[in-house]
Amino acid sequence: MQDIIIKRICDHLTIPSKKVEGTIALLDEGNTIPFITRYRKEATGGLDEQQIQDISDQLERERSLEKRKQEVTEKIKEQGKLTTELEHKISEASQLKTLEDIYLPFRPKRRTRALIAKEKGLEPFAMQILHYDTDNPQQQAREYINPQQELDDIEQVLGGAMDIIAEVVAENSDVREIVRNYTGNTGTISVAKTSKGEDPDQIYKDYYEYEEKVTTIPAHRILAIDRGENAKVLRIKVEVDDELICQRIARRYTKKQHAACTQYIEEAVTDGYKRLIAPAISREIRSELTDKAHQHAIDIFAQNLRNLLMQAPLQDMCLLAIDPGYVSGCKLAVISATGELLDYAAVFPHQPQRQMDKAQKTILSMCEKHDVNAIVIGNGTACRETEELVAEIIAASPLKLVYTIVSEAGASVYSASKEAREEFPDLDASYRGTISIGRRVLDPLAELVKIDPKSLGVGLYQHDVNGKKLDQALERIVASCVNYVGVDLNRASSELLSHVAGINSRIAKNIVQKRKELGRFTSRKDLKNVSGIGSGTFTQCAGFLRIQNSREPLDETAIHPESYKVCEKLFDVMGCEKKQLHHKEVNQKLQDLDVTKIASQLDVGVPTMKDIFENLMRPGRDPREELPKPIFRSGVLSLEDLEPGMELKGTVRNVIDFGAFVDIGVKVDGLVHISQMSRSYVKNPMDICKIGDNIDVKILSVDTGRKRISLSMVLGD
Repeated sequence: MQDIIIKRICDHLTIPSKKVEGTIALLDEGNTIPFITRYRKEATGGLDEQQIQDISDQLERERSLEKRKQEVTEKIKEQGKLTTELEHKISEASQLKTLEDIYLPFRPKRRTRALIAKEKGLEPFAMQILHYDTDNPQQQAREYINPQQELDDIEQVLGGAMDIIAEVVAENSDVREIVRNYTGNTGTISVAKTSKGEDPDQIYKDYYEYEEKVTTIPAHRILAIDRGENAKVLRIKVEVDDELICQRIARRYTKKQHAACTQYIEEAVTDGYKRLIAPAISREIRSELTDKAHQHAIDIFAQNLRNLLMQAPLQDMCLLAIDPGYVSGCKLAVISATGELLDYAAVFPHQPQRQMDKAQKTILSMCEKHDVNAIVIGNGTACRETEELVAEIIAASPLKLVYTIVSEAGASVYSASKEAREEFPDLDASYRGTISIGRRVLDPLAELVKIDPKSLGVGLYQHDVNGKKLDQALERIVASCVNYVGVDLNRASSELLSHVAGINSRIAKNIVQKRKELGRFTSRKDLKNVSGIGSGTFTQCAGFLRIQNSREPLDETAIHPESYKVCEKLFDVMGCEKKQLHHKEVNQKLQDLDVTKIASQLDVGVPTMKDIFENLMRPGRDPREELPKPIFRSGVLSLEDLEPGMELKGTVRNVIDFGAFVDIGVKVDGLVHISQMSRSYVKNPMDICKIGDNIDVKILSVDTGRKRISLSMVLGD
């Protein structure tokens, strides 16, 4: 059984069997995907995280399918109807829908028209017609007239027989596959407005009369028409050439063109198709299109989330964060380079108070007192007025200040959370939100993991999709990012720690509690004294947790403790000591060594040795450091300043199916439509840019009334 499953996974994912076998063995041992990806490359053949996740997902589906096969086989066997041919068909079924088609004739039924006809004793007559065992069905029908069974005449007898034939045809798995394939390949999604549908804002106007092929309709249109259907504004049908399908089905059953039985078989086929098969296949295709659209929306959300979390952190910068507001004022918070709160205040520069001078003095005073390097402004209410205020301060001040605008999505959610209250019990929620705004620029990953990803404003149609699947996908992305970057064991919050491989929220809180007791962790080995961390958990998590200034120099790298002895032998070969980890001499000697030869000499796999070399050459490397930093400005633009043809630098804030929204430093983000992303055809905007990218754009048009900006990434002529 395992061999069959492995073969199907290999065929489906086009991954060699040896790599699939090695990965499945590791998954079955309970290893986490981040751990397998990074520390078991010899067993997986160097598969990346997504490939391992795909194997895990497909393995779950295949095992679920095999379980269902066993259930179906047993149920048919209990009915005494299991044949060798049927058992073979069940064994060969590669999809759940194929298996359910095979099981359909044996599934317990409600009292269908065919079942009622069978109860009246018409099944033998129906089989005579279907198998051409009668030359005169009308004459034969007379034998079954029985008023006690409500079979008063020939028409009722023939009608019951055709009901039986229609169900036989409808439950034939090969017939259903024919209909499924033909409808899926040639069918059309037809949309119309319902007679009683109310759409006062004409949200669904584009779909009042709309048609598109099943094979080409894009995900965002499926989601839109599904919303319209749920709102009872739109009616949706799957249309196909019914006559042609009925002809194809009939050819499987009709043997003689002009025989008397042929007419009844053809009528039964048409009835079986229109009444039983077509509605079911239509629902199935609609469901598959919706599922694919949901998955597409989830994939976009997940990729946007990854790009948001993986934005580059700032180093050695003290920030003043501002959460703008009108009546409630602007909340200020000074954040140290390590994320500590140094100072906070409130100012009221905007209406109704208009205390502009006082606000400027307070902001400038806090910047001078704490040697602030940059100001971070949340992009909510009163953002642009606050930006103008900050720009004036920068222009008039001798301080070398710059500013940037950051999304404050989710800040209010975090500010009211239990974790925020525990960290800042004496602060008002609004100040806790301000701190979050500042910290998400210092270290986006560490701060944003504290917030439900669905509150971060980078999803598309997130309220339309399956909530459980969305949560699962987003949790995978968060965990992937956290483990890819690694976590500072002595600074990480329990929220951040809870996403490390092998660590759950309970263990994460135990780690934080132990850290408080110890003052700080001085070695990865200290983790073994944390409640809930046994040898298995330690193996999974240790390599992803880093300790600066540890008793063991290798603890600040991504090298797993299981490889420390190999590293010690490697240092002996180089004639160096571990405490020289950051010396140029170590880097130079590593460059002079042959990785393959040293791996063989020290009896370790080449992939593991390559990783050891990389970590020793760049100890403590943060992979986000090479990504673009936020754009800092010193002056401000208004919508009225923009003119077609102007070229500006902007930051990508969101990427969707039809383009990307870009912050160019005015009140609203501009849209780069997919058609303006390149001179060449672009299928997926994410192939061109991602959240956090700093890009050059050209103004195409500005609609000040509707506050819309059209941008292009195609510069020059």
